[in-house]
Amino acid sequence: MEIQYVYQKERRDFGKQCCFSDKNDLLFSEGPNRAIYKEYILRNPMDRETQKSRQMSASEANTERAVYENKGVNHTEGGWPKDVSLADPEQTVRYKRKIEKDESYIVQVMGLTKPMEHCIFQNNAVNIYENYFEDLEPAPLVEKCSSRTVNVYRDPSACPRNVTHLSWSPDSEKLAVSHCNRDFHEDRSLQSKNSYIWEIENPNAPLQIFEPPSAIVCLEYNQKDPSSLVSGMFSGQVAGWDTRHGKKPVSITDREVSHRDPVNSVLWINSKSGTEFFSGSSDGQVIWWDTRKLSEPLDRLLLDPIKTDEQNLDRSYGCSVLEYETTIPTRFMCGTEQGMLFSCNRKGKTPNEKINIRIMCHLGPIYTVARNPAFVKNFLTVGDWTARIWSEDCRESAIIWTKNHACLLTGGEWSSTKVSMFYISRMDGVLDAWDLLQQQNDPVLSIKVCDEPICCLRSHEAGRLISVGSMKGATYLIEVSENMSFSSRNDKPLFTAMLEREAKREKILEAKLRELKLKVRTAQRQEDDTEEARASRQAALEMACQQAQTDYFKAVEKLRSSRNPDLYPMSLDEDEDTAERSEMSQRDTDTSEKH
Repeated sequence: MEIQYVYQKERRDFGKQCCFSDKNDLLFSEGPNRAIYKEYILRNPMDRETQKSRQMSASEANTERAVYENKGVNHTEGGWPKDVSLADPEQTVRYKRKIEKDESYIVQVMGLTKPMEHCIFQNNAVNIYENYFEDLEPAPLVEKCSSRTVNVYRDPSACPRNVTHLSWSPDSEKLAVSHCNRDFHEDRSLQSKNSYIWEIENPNAPLQIFEPPSAIVCLEYNQKDPSSLVSGMFSGQVAGWDTRHGKKPVSITDREVSHRDPVNSVLWINSKSGTEFFSGSSDGQVIWWDTRKLSEPLDRLLLDPIKTDEQNLDRSYGCSVLEYETTIPTRFMCGTEQGMLFSCNRKGKTPNEKINIRIMCHLGPIYTVARNPAFVKNFLTVGDWTARIWSEDCRESAIIWTKNHACLLTGGEWSSTKVSMFYISRMDGVLDAWDLLQQQNDPVLSIKVCDEPICCLRSHEAGRLISVGSMKGATYLIEVSENMSFSSRNDKPLFTAMLEREAKREKILEAKLRELKLKVRTAQRQEDDTEEARASRQAALEMACQQAQTDYFKAVEKLRSSRNPDLYPMSLDEDEDTAERSEMSQRDTDTSEKH
């Protein structure tokens, strides 16, 4: 079937011309594009011709253009005479010597040096110190850093409490979360004391609930036994837990042998039995325990800031955080609430041997002390408004530190898979990711986790996940991008060079500072000695003047009394002298009469 369509139109409408007229109407406006503006490069200097009069010529002329053609050439070594064989090295050497002896050879070589010198002089004329990129923005990172919130685990209790501590299980599939309201003025009789273990894939309900006699401040997994945990409680007691034995603790310490204040930190230590741990509290004590026998502690240490053989609990600093590295089994570090860091050795016999180093790190409590997993000599401390990286070789100051933040910092953690990456939590609910190999002035990524303050954080063993606890009882599981979770091939040597360079710089500054202090002390001692000598000379001079004045007045009085005894009677001293002289003359007279 054939389909046809007939189009009908009047003849006068065919071929109608287009009529244009002026119309004051704006149909479209394109504004300036800031992105394209950044690609604009100012050409300076610029040469451009100008012509004042109008161009009246109607023709154009152009010079002839040379046309180039590209052709391939099969090149072999040439320039040798026919009688010289390239395969025979003896003939080629003999021919080279013959050419070098020729007089024209020197002339040709000297002629070739002129264009070479011209190029060298041209290179020397370039200003190598000129800054070509003053106003340009810094180049962005090759790969953007990003993050996303995977899960949120909320406190099931009716009254949400602060998240005080987080701990990953050895299999990295469970997360232990401790809740405790540490405000001493609030009524805790109606608040829940429970803490929980969550499966990271199930944020709806906790996997296990712990019901302690007092609220748990810190809860730590045993990395060798996934079913064993220890906790420090608000009452100062420590307890051992077993996930196979229900909600109650397996063992708990007595109050008589426990801490006097809340336990801020507990850590497992490297031992043969795998059951030993130690705890630090605000009462200034560090106590070692064994989960098989919690009736009495194994050892005690007082954090006394003064170097004495006898430690005093009254002046000890409260422990806010503990640090322990399994590769260094006898050494540990304690961060205090007064901002001082103690580096300790458990094998020491005296208190001075147990506490080796005392460093003033921050203006307030130290919330984090963490060694770098790849460089155990370097450790991170977080407190007040800054995070600092220290080296054991420099004991007087940090080698790297961040800028002062607008709000207080609450914690920090090294990435377990990337050597130069660490995370910092803040009071305004922001999590900062710092990569020192990328930039040192600002974090590479700032994550707004929540509106309330962040209390603690803990990074996953694989490096992609970070758990963050807030003040309102919510625990956030954050996943970062892949470029933030692995180190490239050159990251470790580059970071090693950076740490060594900064440590060397601090050593030089410390040596110069000690030299200046010694000069000031020596000058002050010399000034003190000079002042003492000047004072002694002044005192001797005053005594001599007084003695001369006294002798002068005595001589004047004696002269006056000898001239007129009635008007100027003799003084007491002169009476004594006269009596003594009369007595001596009388004694001489008696002697002469006897003879």
